[in-house]
Amino acid sequence: MISTTVTHTGPSQVAAGSFDMGGAALLTEYETLLKESVRWAAEYKKIRILGKGGQGVVYLSERQGTDLFRLPVALKIFSPERYRDVPSYAADMARIADISSRVALIQHDNLIDLHNFIEHGGIRIMVMEWVDGYDLRDLLTAEIVSQSRARLKPERWKYVNEVIVCDGLVQPRLKPGVAIQILRECLAGLAALHRDGIVHGDLKPSNIMVKRTGNAKIIDIGSAMDLDQASARRMWSPAYAAPEVLAGGKNTPQSDLASLGYVLIEMLAGRNPFEGLSDYKSLLAAKKDLDKRLKELLPTDVSCNEMLLHLCQKLIAPDPAKRFPDAQAADLDRKGAADFHRQLVKGDLASEYEHDLRLWLEELN
Repeated sequence: MISTTVTHTGPSQVAAGSFDMGGAALLTEYETLLKESVRWAAEYKKIRILGKGGQGVVYLSERQGTDLFRLPVALKIFSPERYRDVPSYAADMARIADISSRVALIQHDNLIDLHNFIEHGGIRIMVMEWVDGYDLRDLLTAEIVSQSRARLKPERWKYVNEVIVCDGLVQPRLKPGVAIQILRECLAGLAALHRDGIVHGDLKPSNIMVKRTGNAKIIDIGSAMDLDQASARRMWSPAYAAPEVLAGGKNTPQSDLASLGYVLIEMLAGRNPFEGLSDYKSLLAAKKDLDKRLKELLPTDVSCNEMLLHLCQKLIAPDPAKRFPDAQAADLDRKGAADFHRQLVKGDLASEYEHDLRLWLEELN
């Protein structure tokens, strides 16, 4: 159980109502609260671990209030292990707190909602919404496909297999319409971040949640940074980092686009485009010529679509200047993600993607 004290300032005055003598003290307390700061202890009961990473551990927790109020939240507890001393930990936590405050104000449907940034015995904790659903890393596993095949009736499984997910070479792959739907929602979340001068810095399948509603959300902004300070201390996943970042350069909106492009290719191909590459030199070389290898990497039903191939190449171009200028352009420009969806509509190949995802995720329960 984690406890913290929260302060809130309310209005200055209210008209008094009638009350019997037994409620006079309660009424006095009410009127006092309207004039002063409100303080209360927030209790967070840890339920189970949601994930572990280089920055710490995330727990599904329950915020416990008065009169049996319960709210599921996610608590990210930042580890001090990777820092050389207490001041360096505190300084980085201050940076994360500042970014978190800005992200909390954005309030975008495709971004994680942040509730608070608190301290307990010197350790910093981020309080976030709990996203009920699956991250992309979980969805792109053989277990999920096997579970679907076993639970669904043959005709329903045939539809899911044709429209949502099917077997890939190494791991399951998402069908193009669904993959682009997830991409477009991530692009909308990225556009909101970038407009506020923030880069995410660590986009990868485990940092993209697909809610049970069928919507996608970008989560884990612990590595996010201000564009003007994008060369500061940062943590990211080499397999999904843009080549310029891997080479020691700055994180930019274009580097976020490249990371999201790698995720898109993985969704479409049914395998990580850099599978088996662990050293930086090999990774960097593979990223620099990935656009030339896309046709052999992607399944034929994907690589034969010129618009889809162009979208992938434009997201992951080795030269950042040759990528889309921003996330909104990646969605709405000619031959962008929206154009591909329109192509499916014209060919009578589109479906209600959010609805299809929602039904499928319900069936996985």
